[in-house]
Amino acid sequence: MTFLALIRHGPTPWNVDGRIEGHADIALDDAGRSTVRAWKVPDELAAYRWMSSPLKRTMQTARLLGVEPIIEPRLREMDWGDWEGRRIADLREELGRTMAENERRGLDFRPQGGESPREVQQRIRPWLAELGAAGEPAAAVTHKGVIRAIYALAMGWDMMGRPPDRFEDGAAHLFTLDGSGAPSVSKLNIPLEQRQ
Repeated sequence: MTFLALIRHGPTPWNVDGRIEGHADIALDDAGRSTVRAWKVPDELAAYRWMSSPLKRTMQTARLLGVEPIIEPRLREMDWGDWEGRRIADLREELGRTMAENERRGLDFRPQGGESPREVQQRIRPWLAELGAAGEPAAAVTHKGVIRAIYALAMGWDMMGRPPDRFEDGAAHLFTLDGSGAPSVSKLNIPLEQRQ
């Protein structure tokens, strides 16, 4: 059994504005950096092997947490294609029934020109298998879409409707991996302690 802790990057201007980021390489702004500076990696995770998506917002978050991560391209956020920079509410209004039908596809939901959550799972499964085989505790600063994809694998959730659990920002989400990399939920929403 291998432990894997996942942390979502700090807030960006697009997050605050409700815009879809996907592969867009949006950096943390002053407010986002200030938020992350108030976080602290829990002691039990400090000795883990740390990794990060290659996008600026995750690398900045990792470094502000005091870790120098190994860059792992497979941890990149879901590709939202033509919808990056848009708001979900605007897309629902604009696309109406077509958007509603797409959202009802769960794991096979696909943004125009982008990838589905199922494809995100396919991208990260080999990475999970490598971690499971290595047996070394790992942590990663990544994205909401990647965390949800791993959670869906762990829970057998088809991404229809809301997830069974809520994911807090400013928290670590701990999974265990078996030798093949299959994930199970260990503990969600471990607060990133406030620095004194």
